[in-house]
This record gives sequence, structure tokens and C-alpha cells, in this order.
Amino acid sequence: MTRYGLRLWIVSGLALLLLPALHSSAFAHHSFAMYDMTATKTMTGKLTRFIPGSNHAQLIFEVIGPDGKPVMNEGKPLVWGVETGSAAAMARQGVTVESFPQGTILTVSLHPLRDGRPFGAIGGALINCGTTLPADGCSEKTGKSFLAPAN
Repeated sequence: MTRYGLRLWIVSGLALLLLPALHSSAFAHHSFAMYDMTATKTMTGKLTRFIPGSNHAQLIFEVIGPDGKPVMNEGKPLVWGVETGSAAAMARQGVTVESFPQGTILTVSLHPLRDGRPFGAIGGALINCGTTLPADGCSEKTGKSFLAPAN
């Protein structure tokens, strides 16, 4: 076997050995096992940050009560976050940084993290109620619903 043939054989063998590792990392994605998919929380808040991402977008918000005032936790506003689909998938459904700017009042249903941290995976409708809390609260009747299954 020539030196070139040996190198080709070694490189081909290494490529075959590395292919599964490259394949799994290309398709790596966390599971939703970290979320309690048997529990659903619905909460209303004021959006503080919309984080678009290629795998998931995140909406971070301060929870507000029925009076529109922040819910406090140890002297600070209670902050929650929700993970959604990719920013591209969300944009196709009308959820963008422009449609949900900072200060937007929203109501979201989510599956919370199992470990108790204030974060969850989208678990139902995402409702945009503008920049002020409607008198009857932020709901499908008083705001614009996104991501809800068609009836």
C-alpha cells in the first residue's frame, strides 16, 4: 500500500468513527424533561425582555397582580420567564420583538421547571394586552391571542 493510500484509509476510518459524534451534536437538543408537563401555570406580567434565539425564544416578565401592580418577592418584583419555539417559528405566528415590545402586558400559560426556579416552557396561549392592564384582566377576551390552538 502506498503512503497516499494509507493516509486515505486512516482519514476515511477516522471520519467513520467521528460521524456519529458529529451527527449527535448537530441534532443535540435538550429534552423537556426539566419541565413539569403535568402542571400548567397561567400568569400575567409586564414584559421586560424578549430574547430571540435560533432554538428557542424567551420572554422575561415581571408578574403583576389583578391590580396591575408588580407581585413582590423578598422586596423585589417577581420575575418569570417562558421558553417558546424558535424565533423564526414564533415570527410566523406573529410573535416578534416588534409585536411584543418591552412593557407589553401579557398573559401566558406555561409548564414550570421541576426544580422550582421561575421559568417554564410555553404550555398554551400567549396573550398580548398592550401596555396597560385591561379592567377585566389580560385574557383572550381583552387581548390578542397568539399560539392558541384553533377552535
